[in-house]
Amino acid sequence: MASFDRAIPPGGEGKITLSVRTKGYEGAKRWSAVVYTNAPNMKTVNLRVKAFVKVPIHLSPRYVNLYGKEGQSVTRVIEIRAGLNKPLTLTPSQFNLEGKLTYVLEEIEKGRRFKIRFTSIPGPPQTYHGFLKLKTNYPEKPVINIRIKGRIIKAKKGAG
Repeated sequence: MASFDRAIPPGGEGKITLSVRTKGYEGAKRWSAVVYTNAPNMKTVNLRVKAFVKVPIHLSPRYVNLYGKEGQSVTRVIEIRAGLNKPLTLTPSQFNLEGKLTYVLEEIEKGRRFKIRFTSIPGPPQTYHGFLKLKTNYPEKPVINIRIKGRIIKAKKGAG
């Protein structure tokens, strides 16, 4: 988003303000904007914004996709890391895919790193969407909502 002085007299000064929404971004990022002018010697000016976006909690990957064939189980793992200099606690609060898959929350490094292992329960061909919500002790991010998609396709005859 940008705001700026519409008219600047020759030889005068003006102000351009750029703001960036950082939601969904993490780590080193760059954004740019092009300013068009009527100055004969400078028709455009490129403005660049560089930032390091810190997040209270890192999720990798951010979503779970479980795809497999009927009769098989598929496993995916998400890693959660504390982004602040204080211990993180996670407590499962809501899960809406009982009977479709299971999960195990494991603390890898006390208060710093966790893994969640999602495993589909073998079943008939189907598609499902759901989530696992975790409560945290970070007021900056009190809830983590992990979105989950699954698809079980019909096994071809003779394939194993």
